Amino acid sequence: MSDRSPRNRAPQVQPDRVRRVAFQVIRQVTAEGAYANLALNKALRDARLSGRDAAFCTELVHGTLRWQGTYDACLARSVSRPLADLDPELLDLLRLGTHQLLNMRVDSYAAVNEMVTLTRSELGQKRTGIVNAVLRKISQRTLDQWIDTVAPSPNEDRLGFLAIAEAHPRWVVEAFDRALTSGPGAAPPGDEAVELERLLVADNDPPRVTLAVRPGLAEVDELVAAGASPARWSPYGAVLEGGGDPGRIDAVASGRAGVQDEGSQLVAIALASAKVDGDDTNWLDLCAGPGGKSALLASLMHDGQLTAVEPLKHRAELVRSNLRAIPGDHKVLVGDGTKPTWPAGSFDRVLADVPCSGLGALRRRPEARWRRTPEDVVELRPLQEALLDSAITSVRSGGVVAYVTCSPHPDETRAVVDAVLARRDDASLEDARALFPGVPDLGDGPDVQLWPHLQGTDAMYLALIRRS
Repeated sequence: MSDRSPRNRAPQVQPDRVRRVAFQVIRQVTAEGAYANLALNKALRDARLSGRDAAFCTELVHGTLRWQGTYDACLARSVSRPLADLDPELLDLLRLGTHQLLNMRVDSYAAVNEMVTLTRSELGQKRTGIVNAVLRKISQRTLDQWIDTVAPSPNEDRLGFLAIAEAHPRWVVEAFDRALTSGPGAAPPGDEAVELERLLVADNDPPRVTLAVRPGLAEVDELVAAGASPARWSPYGAVLEGGGDPGRIDAVASGRAGVQDEGSQLVAIALASAKVDGDDTNWLDLCAGPGGKSALLASLMHDGQLTAVEPLKHRAELVRSNLRAIPGDHKVLVGDGTKPTWPAGSFDRVLADVPCSGLGALRRRPEARWRRTPEDVVELRPLQEALLDSAITSVRSGGVVAYVTCSPHPDETRAVVDAVLARRDDASLEDARALFPGVPDLGDGPDVQLWPHLQGTDAMYLALIRRS
């Protein structure tokens, strides 16, 4: 007699392991507020995924999170009830399936079948029907066809169309449009619309892993010998073209080099290159964590001491770790940069890389665009002004301050500088463009705005201020 009977059903098909890891990471990001890069790196290590599997998992996670707003607009037309009424884990599964169908080279049948299997494993049999039906509906159109269906007409609402077509919240698109119209590094008159679209497209391109050597401890040639290519603008930068783990490179593992976007390198180099008469031995990094710019600045000092200030203890430890390999008696203080514990005029150069919305690094933080709100910009403004005011007070007469943000939002860049300088008669804005030799498209100045679509960096902003 056969062992197989209605009670002895065939074992269920197990879900694809890579997709399962990707879904679990996405849940950590959307439900627990995890950072995608940190959660993904840990998940890849724990699941021992490498090579093609790791690359596939990375694209599943980053792509799903990056295009979330666009996919939600498509899903809203494919589900019979409001998306807000769906269980969050079901919505994440549908987003993950939609990304495979609309933005990856995955066979439609395979994508739907794999997501149904994953649904059965993670959420139970009852949810498989809706996943199957919705994803089959999604698969009936291409991404461009869906955008034409769910987005407003570009002739009637250009910014609304771009928000859907390029997966950015509308308020972010509006802020970028303002920056490209009237801010530092603004587009030439008549080219604003084209430049805005180019910027949004560049924001959706996964960034390359960029490294920075610590001058005096390592040379770019060492990174090139390990498989990197020289960076375009920074004399201390190199790019891992094929990605991979930078920790495998000896210079990185030993602290003689680190991972740092080229834009971050350029603003630190600019501060170190500005002309200062007289003593030049005391530098301050007022908002230092996690310490990449601190390490580059300390390495660029010929003699003297860098003081790095960070209010959070765990981030201060990261600064110490970044400075550990660099010679010199450098200090890390845990404290509030708006309440200096040092006398006014103590420093020759001050970096104020202030907390900001982070809109300049959306390409490397795929979830950030959907987490940030316009209220975040408003709430950060008093702190940004207070830190810049403190930085100017902390620098000596004739010394320089670099006000830096990783955001091109006009309310976090020039507006902050203008507001603080309007209250003081002892500081003035200087033209910083000459401190970025060889870097094109820097606009009319005097401040500098870097862009992903022009310089290939994060959208870093720098204003150079001299104390008089």
